[in-house]
Amino acid sequence: MTSNRELLPEPTIRRLPWYLAYVSMLRKNNVEYVSSTKIADELAVDSSQIAKDLSFLNIKGKTRIGYEVASLETALQDFLGFGQSHNAVMVGSGSLGAALISDSGLQRYGLNIVAGVDIDPAIVGTKIGGIPIYHVDRLKELVKKLNIRIGIVAVPVDSAQDVADTMVAAGIKGIWNFTPYRIRVRDGVVIANTSIYSHLALMYNRLGTLNL
Repeated sequence: MTSNRELLPEPTIRRLPWYLAYVSMLRKNNVEYVSSTKIADELAVDSSQIAKDLSFLNIKGKTRIGYEVASLETALQDFLGFGQSHNAVMVGSGSLGAALISDSGLQRYGLNIVAGVDIDPAIVGTKIGGIPIYHVDRLKELVKKLNIRIGIVAVPVDSAQDVADTMVAAGIKGIWNFTPYRIRVRDGVVIANTSIYSHLALMYNRLGTLNL
């Protein structure tokens, strides 16, 4: 049987964290109910689209009242996996990798970076934010010992594919790629690309079209 999670369109998955961030803010402000119209106004998403997105999670609002904020927050956290702990290894513990390791906010979304690996002798054997950094040769050992399923890639672009291949061979099932290189992996491994350079290029391009 195919689950709702498998059927969920990617654009919907990308919008769900927006909804979660907003309803979490409402809960902290002791708001009990929120309508799809209110969410739409705040997030600039059509209210019918919001209702459709949430229907994939079997979440329905009450007529003229809306969604119960606390229940909606919990349902979104559970569905997105943010309420669970996912052990991860940081592959490439230089400036960007170190920043990600030190970002305690990632833990609030279920990402638990338990180790870092690198080849730089100045980094290997140290700790970043209390997280130990090992030589990359120990990756397979760490994956098994620490029950790691996710690998985060922040290495030079010319090493990206080789690193990804090493991660897959070590047993990594999900790769979060921060390089601009389009890594290829075999079936059965999930990859998410987050290229800050692509986003910079997009912003620069849009700025260039403005009449400043």
